[in-house]
Amino acid sequence: MSQDRLHVLLIPALQAAFQQLFDHVATPEAFTFQATRPEFEGDVTINVFPFLKISGKGPEPTAQAIGVHLQANVEVVERFNVVKGFLNLKIADGYWIDFLQNTGDQDLLQLPSTGKEVMVEYASPNTNKPLHLGHMRNIFLGHSVSRILEATGNKVVRVQVINDRGIHICKSMLAWQKYGKDETPESNGLKGDKLVGKYYVEFDKAMKQEVQDLIASGTPKEEAEKQAPILLEAQEMLRKWEGNDPDVRALWERMNGWVYAGFNATYERMGVAFDRVYHESETYVLGKNDVLEGLKKGVFYEKDGAVWVDNTKEGLDEKVLLRSDGTSVYMTQDIGTAIKRFEEFPGLSRLIYTVGNEQDYHFKVLFLILKKLGFPWANELHHLSYGMVDLPTGKMKSREGTVVDADDLMEEVVQAARTSGEQLSKLDEFSEEEKAQLFEMIGMAAVKYYLLKVDAKKRMLFDPAASIDLQGHTGPFIQYTYARIKSLLRRTEDLVKNASSQVPSTVLSEELEVIKLLHHFPAVLSGSAMALDPSSLANHTYELVKAYNGFYQSVPVLKEEDPIKRDFRIGLSRAVALATKKAMWCLGIEVPERM
Repeated sequence: MSQDRLHVLLIPALQAAFQQLFDHVATPEAFTFQATRPEFEGDVTINVFPFLKISGKGPEPTAQAIGVHLQANVEVVERFNVVKGFLNLKIADGYWIDFLQNTGDQDLLQLPSTGKEVMVEYASPNTNKPLHLGHMRNIFLGHSVSRILEATGNKVVRVQVINDRGIHICKSMLAWQKYGKDETPESNGLKGDKLVGKYYVEFDKAMKQEVQDLIASGTPKEEAEKQAPILLEAQEMLRKWEGNDPDVRALWERMNGWVYAGFNATYERMGVAFDRVYHESETYVLGKNDVLEGLKKGVFYEKDGAVWVDNTKEGLDEKVLLRSDGTSVYMTQDIGTAIKRFEEFPGLSRLIYTVGNEQDYHFKVLFLILKKLGFPWANELHHLSYGMVDLPTGKMKSREGTVVDADDLMEEVVQAARTSGEQLSKLDEFSEEEKAQLFEMIGMAAVKYYLLKVDAKKRMLFDPAASIDLQGHTGPFIQYTYARIKSLLRRTEDLVKNASSQVPSTVLSEELEVIKLLHHFPAVLSGSAMALDPSSLANHTYELVKAYNGFYQSVPVLKEEDPIKRDFRIGLSRAVALATKKAMWCLGIEVPERM
């Protein structure tokens, strides 16, 4: 957990305690903190077990001695209790009140610049099919991480690699040639990426039939799968593409153009964009010279005409990098692409790849190879690995046309938000255009938040119906709370202009809970950036708005007769709205001013 301002305040006091009590010089890094468990009194807990050798005492006497010292010497430590080897500190209400009154918006919402430039790669689709549910998790994860990094003071470069070459692309092209009858996106009204994906499925159907025919005629299954005529034609088309055949290249450019138009429409609805787009048709030639240079330096070795790397000392396998015929493998072009990026962006300090966990091993090997080649930035490469997404209906297979299309899923959730919203009948003052914008905002929040609230490393189940629940752990619930606060603030604009600068002498437990969650916001944001983990920020934001809803339901704001308490609660509401909007921006989610 990242240190927040309270931890920063406590660390010097703890260092002084160790010096005085145990004659020991402790470094700031020696101390870690955690939130006190709800069944015990306290706000912050210190585990003293790591310090028993220093104190020469048992866990409880050690914790007791530290607690007494802190209570006597740190004004904000009101009292403490010891549970075995855990020291629980109760922080005075005045500390939390002072935090809320004296923390500016920038202190709460924007961390200082790091001066670092970070590249985040995400999306990286193939041009033989439209974007699907798996891409959605990838894209929203990468986009959110890029925004979290920006919010924590980094300059971010967003990139994608479009996989626009290879046998899969030729399969769609060949099927269109055979069965398309000159069908175009314009002639049938289908998005270009969906049209091309349709023929990828058609290829698979045709090939399966040919394989069955060959098996029926006595060809072994394994041989039939290699000798299907349509597959041989696709392989020939790939050879022509690599030989720059003008007709094949023209068809390739035409169909890829359809796909790019489709992708861009989907990206626009998702609210994502890229600073630099790489195409595999350009990058697949990279890396050969770098591998040959590594061979000269003795980093790699030659066997049977091929170039290999031996990673067995590091617990990995041997890996071929250049085949005996001089052609490269995916690893080769990834080596070359990484090098090219650091050449193109000389200020780059870190490169993050957002790719599914089935590629975990690939990136271990890639990063190790780049270290062996001597690139100092190789230690700053990171694989942002994530698990698969399932639907209640089961797994997806793109060849069989059972993939959950991203456009269709977004539309389904937006329409579900419309149905739910219209049933609530609270939109009489909205024009039809405003309603459409609101339902789009709610639907996209539902999808994004549901995919981001789960730790990326975990495989997850996406439930479209549950994602739009206004009372659940959802994006729309957070949006609804934000809109509720904005409504309150609009009604109190005149009061805010003449707000009292005084603060109440005491605050209620409901208020304290909200203030504490606001207090932790910068540390949670910083921690999310360090861990490249939007889920921690998403869940903290939910806890914040849930606590605010509890406060709003039980504590009068507008009906409060004491102007000092009323103005304080209005200020608290405003701070929650600011933090919520910032957090949702970091997650790539818009929040409505009214709902």
